Amino acid sequence: MLNVRTIRDISFEGERVLVRVDFNVPLNSKGGIGDDTRVVAALPTIQHLCDQGARVILVSHLGRPNGKRVPEKSLKPVAKLLSEKLGKPVAFAEDCVGELAQKAVDKLKDGDVLLLENVRFHPGEEANDPAFAEQLASLAESYVNDAFGTAHRAHASTVGVAEHLSPRVAGFLIEREMDYLGKKTAVPGRPFTVLFGGAKVSDKLNVIETFLDKADAILIGGAMAYTFALALGKKVGKSLVEPDKVNLVKDLMEKAKAKGVALLLPSDTVVTNSLDFKNHSAGKVKVVEGDIPDGWEGVDIGPKTRETFAKQVASSKTILWNGPMGIFEIPECAQGTVAVAKALAACTGTSIIGGGDSAKAIKDSGYADEVTFMSTGGGASLEFLEGKELPGVAVLCKS
Repeated sequence: MLNVRTIRDISFEGERVLVRVDFNVPLNSKGGIGDDTRVVAALPTIQHLCDQGARVILVSHLGRPNGKRVPEKSLKPVAKLLSEKLGKPVAFAEDCVGELAQKAVDKLKDGDVLLLENVRFHPGEEANDPAFAEQLASLAESYVNDAFGTAHRAHASTVGVAEHLSPRVAGFLIEREMDYLGKKTAVPGRPFTVLFGGAKVSDKLNVIETFLDKADAILIGGAMAYTFALALGKKVGKSLVEPDKVNLVKDLMEKAKAKGVALLLPSDTVVTNSLDFKNHSAGKVKVVEGDIPDGWEGVDIGPKTRETFAKQVASSKTILWNGPMGIFEIPECAQGTVAVAKALAACTGTSIIGGGDSAKAIKDSGYADEVTFMSTGGGASLEFLEGKELPGVAVLCKS
C-alpha cells in the first residue's frame, strides 16, 4: 500500500472535515435511489468521524450535469437516505460553495453531518479550477477522501481541494480498496487466478500484461475473447472484434507462454443470429465449438468453458474478476457470467471483484454477499490494477 495516512491516524474532534464520498447512485423514475451500495460503503467512515465529534461535510457528484444546475441530478434524495442509514438528521445545503454552503456549515455542531449539493453543478469541478477548489476548501479545516470511484480523476474535489487542507487522509473505503486491489494482488495466496471479460480487449491489454508477472492463470471471456480467437486463426462470424489488436494479442499469448502463465480461452461459445438491446432479448441461440458461423455472433461463454473456469476458480487461493463473460443484461447471454459469480461465491479462497460491470453482474446474480471484496470503482479499479497513479490517492501521499 502507498504511504497514505487514514482516518485511523488522526483525531478530528471539533474540526470541520470535508469528506469526498462517491454518492453517484442510480436514480429510479420516481427520483428515488435505485441502488444504495455506494451510500452504504461510505457509512463506516462517516460514522467514525461522527463518533469522534467531527463536523462532517460531505461532497459528491451525481451524474454528468456538465457544469450546470440540473434538478434531476440533485443529491437531496441521498441526504434523506443517508439520514435513515445513520439514524440521525443529515442537513442538506442547496449549493456546494458560496453563501448557502457557508451558512449550512456554520450551523454544524460536533458530530453533525451535512451533505453539499452536486459538486458537478459547477464547471470548476471537472476543470479542477484553483479558485473553485479554494472555495470548497474554505468550508473546512481537514480533508478525507473516501471516493475511490473518482480517485482516477484530477478534479477540484479530489485533488485541488486537498492542496489547501491538512491533514488530508484516506477513509476506510479507500483503505480497503488499496488493500485488496493492491496488497492482496501483489502478494497473493497461490494459485492466483485472474478472470478478464468485457467488450474490448483494448481496454484490458495493459492490465492483462501487468498480471502476466503476478498470476498463475488468466482466464479470458466476454467479447474480448473473440479477438483472441481471431489471433488464433479462428472464424468469429459477426462477433465484436478488434482486428487492429490481433498482433498485440498474439504477442500477449507468447509472453504468457514464456512466463508459464496458463492462459485459458473459451472452448465453446453461445452464439445468436440477432440481438435486441432495447428489449433485452436475443434471436435464435445455440452453442458452437471452434469457429463461429457466418451471420452468428458470440454472446457468452459456453457450458464446457463455464465448467473449466469454475474448476480453475475452485482450485485457487486468490481470485480477481474484472468484466462479465457475456452480455449479462440479456438472460439468454448471462449464464456464463452467473456461473463465474457462483464459482467465486463457492470458492474458499480470497475472491476480489474489480468493480464496474463485474460488480453489477455479481449483484444481479445474487452472489454479492458471498465474495470477499467488491470494489466500488470502475475505471479507477482498472487503472489501479494496471499500476497507474491515481491523482486522488497521490495527493494524500503529500500530506
